[in-house]
Amino acid sequence: MSEECTHDCSSCSSNCNERKDPKDFIEKTNEFSKVKKVIAVVSGKGGVGKSLVTSSLAVMSQRKGYKTAVLDADITGPSIPKAFGIKEKAKADDKGLYPEVTKTGISVMSLNLLIEDETDPVIWRGPIIGGTVKQFWTDVNWGDIDYMFIDMPPGTGDVPLTVFQSLPVDGIVIVTSPQELVSMIVGKAVKMAGLMNVPILGLVENMSYAECDCCGKKINIYGESRLEQVAAEYGVEPLAQIPIRPEVAAACDNGTVEMTDVDYLSKAFEVIEKKAPIK
Repeated sequence: MSEECTHDCSSCSSNCNERKDPKDFIEKTNEFSKVKKVIAVVSGKGGVGKSLVTSSLAVMSQRKGYKTAVLDADITGPSIPKAFGIKEKAKADDKGLYPEVTKTGISVMSLNLLIEDETDPVIWRGPIIGGTVKQFWTDVNWGDIDYMFIDMPPGTGDVPLTVFQSLPVDGIVIVTSPQELVSMIVGKAVKMAGLMNVPILGLVENMSYAECDCCGKKINIYGESRLEQVAAEYGVEPLAQIPIRPEVAAACDNGTVEMTDVDYLSKAFEVIEKKAPIK
């Protein structure tokens, strides 16, 4: 144990002799909630399309008949409400805070559903941000949910630590892009998951290529795909290569992500169903 130890294992990733069982920190949901499986979507850096993958997996889950929810844990950069076109504010009563529901029935909670103006900056320190994410789990009346997808902030800081220690995460999907730097970034996410004993469901590569409108040829704008290589390097399963599609980006901007084609994540969702089945 370090001389600087605060004896608060919930905010520490060190593995010392005095560390408590990780299950001791799992928080209970709101008493009116029943969430069967929790899947976190993570990335080692920002700008790789994590929110796109989160929202697309949620859309596919809902289309397959599962009761689906999205917890937007990216407190300082929430984008999930915009992708689904949600403008209403969340409401509450004596049973808790209620998520907003998308056009197709996906339950969503995000800080942007609580603040007055969605463009207001969130200038909070880490512990407050982590506490807010925890409250989205404990204080929100989610109802009966089969799959909850958590849109995580980039990196390996306070919020991922809070989520992995406080929520019963059944697995993570790591999102990456083709750049050379990504191997190192993926490694950080993989190693954090290992330290926190969180199962890795697989790796999704976004912005893998673009298709020529005239001939359909694949153009590797950001270089050759390294999905298979990086997946093999870290012993994780390659799940999907997502092409650059302007219409999908426009749908996220316009709040119509539920109307887009998400078949590129069909294998990824099949893996989720297999490794984190609803019983």
